[in-house]
Amino acid sequence: MHVLVVTVVHHPEDARILHRQIAALIAHGHTVTYAAPFTARATPPRPGVEGVDLPRATGRDRRAAVREARRLLARRGPAVDAVVLHDPELLLTLPRTLRHWHRTGARRPAVVWDVHEDTAAALAMKGWVPRPLRPPLRLVVRAAELAAERHLHLLLAEYAYQGRFRRTHPVVPNLVTVPEAPPPAPGGERVVYLGQISRARGAEELVAMARLLAPDVRVELIGAADGDVRALLAAADRDGVLRWHGFLPNDAALDRLRGALAGVSLLRDEANYRHSRPTKVVEYMAYGIPVVSTPNPLAAELVRGHDCGLLVPFRAPAAAADAVRRLRDDPELRRAMGARGHATARSALHWPDCAALFVTSLEGWAAAATAAGERPPAGRPS
Repeated sequence: MHVLVVTVVHHPEDARILHRQIAALIAHGHTVTYAAPFTARATPPRPGVEGVDLPRATGRDRRAAVREARRLLARRGPAVDAVVLHDPELLLTLPRTLRHWHRTGARRPAVVWDVHEDTAAALAMKGWVPRPLRPPLRLVVRAAELAAERHLHLLLAEYAYQGRFRRTHPVVPNLVTVPEAPPPAPGGERVVYLGQISRARGAEELVAMARLLAPDVRVELIGAADGDVRALLAAADRDGVLRWHGFLPNDAALDRLRGALAGVSLLRDEANYRHSRPTKVVEYMAYGIPVVSTPNPLAAELVRGHDCGLLVPFRAPAAAADAVRRLRDDPELRRAMGARGHATARSALHWPDCAALFVTSLEGWAAAATAAGERPPAGRPS
């Protein structure tokens, strides 16, 4: 099977796209062409994966990225077995692309939309979307989702997303490849945050928490940041309040979790987070460090249900700092929480346990598309 994977929004090193899904396809012997904003993100394609450079979609003007993606799909889509789209923006490419394939008599591959988030709810957190436009845009997005369901195959990142659609779709959660061996015991000097950094994800609370903990506990932030919080983070880093590493490749980022005192997740109470399990919480558990998290429902379910961390109120950096101090002052508590988190992640949140569902779903859809049309040409498309 030859799969074309496309994103214009996500970083080319996105863990779900590259390190889970593409890695699973390659492990099963399939060929992958990966179209992503490599140049815009100053990231080369990984060896073994054919890379196609696309513009990055950012801010209000996403037309250039969508236009180039549409041209790519029109040209190369008929020569592959399956296309996996990772951004709702890419749904805009499909009406003209499908018409082009039909008009030219081209073979249509299986087209799959990987639903990463609650797109309509996420609009409320997009600073580039004017507030008066958000309610009508939510209606447009819901209609687009139902239209996509009629014409595409869907993969969902959360079981809770099923309620937005009329049919049942495969759920491929954001899990982690959990180390088999027990990781190092949590230390007592360093707290980590891993993931995209934004106001909604608690950027201001992270900085305020770090100020309360410095200099006794070092706070490290690992991840790219939204434009409106970069100055805040850079100033805090410059002043020695915290260490902001910026974006790190997945392996290097995960390695920073080993031996940390705790991992923090201070997401705010936003609609898009209420039925999404924070991947960072699963990552902290996988690497055997306690979790300090706000009480978003699915995060709270993990932390409370498995006693692997402490919950703090929303927008309460002082409470987060107190939770970190409690873990710092009680080595046995943090070791026990870290061990329980690792054991739970290994038994119930291990990516290889659901990777086969992702691969077999694509294989089945691709086989059906091939049966409905002519067999694709051998080798890579030109």
